[in-house]
Amino acid sequence: MSDFFYKNLDAYKVAKELTIYVYSLLKKYPSYEQYALCDQLRRATVSIPSNIAEGMGRMAIKERIHFLEISYASMMEVLCQLDISQSLGYISEEELSKAEKTADHLSRIMSGLRKNLFEKMQRADHSPSTLHL
Repeated sequence: MSDFFYKNLDAYKVAKELTIYVYSLLKKYPSYEQYALCDQLRRATVSIPSNIAEGMGRMAIKERIHFLEISYASMMEVLCQLDISQSLGYISEEELSKAEKTADHLSRIMSGLRKNLFEKMQRADHSPSTLHL
């Protein structure tokens, strides 16, 4: 398996796509937001694929799940900030909707990945080699 297998995960690919989209939207923001809302959006959106990658680099399944949960929370933060941005007139309703649709898709992918990891963890916890008599 490649050391960088996270790049093949749909969750990573969609998270990266969302990040690139948010960065494209930030070009429209007023200059006075560059060190406020824009910085916060940049940090939060980059956190989404970064935590997926970091989590998949962990050996323990429990840690992988934890980093997926952090990634999901960062995505919620981005959606909140984009909603505020739309209310302030920095982005359009259509741009917000596109981000929300991508985030919904990503949420479903991450949920499936989390479920798969959780099931794998449960199987490992109940395997004969880990049972204590």
